[in-house]
Amino acid sequence: MARSKREALQEHHRPEAIRRRLETPERPHSMPDAILGGIDGCVTTFAVVSGAFGAGFSARVALVLGFANLLADGFSMAISNYEAVQAQREGVERAREREFEHIELVPEGEREEIRQIYARKGLSGELLEQVVETISRDREVWVETMLTEEHGLQRGGLSPWRSAWVTFLAFLVVGAMPLLPYALPGLAARDRFWASLAIAALMFLSIGMLKSLVYRRPVWQSGLRTLSMGAAAAGLAFLTGVLAQALFGVSL
Repeated sequence: MARSKREALQEHHRPEAIRRRLETPERPHSMPDAILGGIDGCVTTFAVVSGAFGAGFSARVALVLGFANLLADGFSMAISNYEAVQAQREGVERAREREFEHIELVPEGEREEIRQIYARKGLSGELLEQVVETISRDREVWVETMLTEEHGLQRGGLSPWRSAWVTFLAFLVVGAMPLLPYALPGLAARDRFWASLAIAALMFLSIGMLKSLVYRRPVWQSGLRTLSMGAAAAGLAFLTGVLAQALFGVSL
């Protein structure tokens, strides 16, 4: 097992493989957006279901409220994620423009920044000066180096539209799951709620476990952590519904 993994890594780190990997533009990462949309969608709709059950609302009211919140909150979530990623991209571009301006106005100061950055990495003497000279010879390389090393910024992997669509679709698909029992005829109110609870718990657990597989974290720990966060949101919504019913008599 260890040997096969070592062989795969050796193949992945051959000069031609490294060259292809470095020359390929970084693709946008969709998994964080899908996880964000899925968790928020499930929390949103099951919170509505829990609040409606706690307040004594009918299944039809819970279904209408659930789908209304699903679409409205999903759209709002997608727009918010779009704006966040777009702002991040604009921040990178502004930093890039500033670095080009600094290179134009104070090139020696920018070379000194490169010098100190690589001195902190252990380079010194003639080798350090060669590195500084090589990087500062090409302004594109110079600016990209400053973005990464000084500001900790990356230009690749940022797509506002992709992030928005992935968030919206994950929100809709996962968020619709707890509403399914309320769309089925012939079930008692308590049975609908418990079925919705079981589906929501399964969604939270599955998202957490999927996240752990992608990011190589303990599977059950991640799944139970996501499940506990969803349970806390649902419990708060349920208590709010019970309190509203007791204080204002909002039951149907």
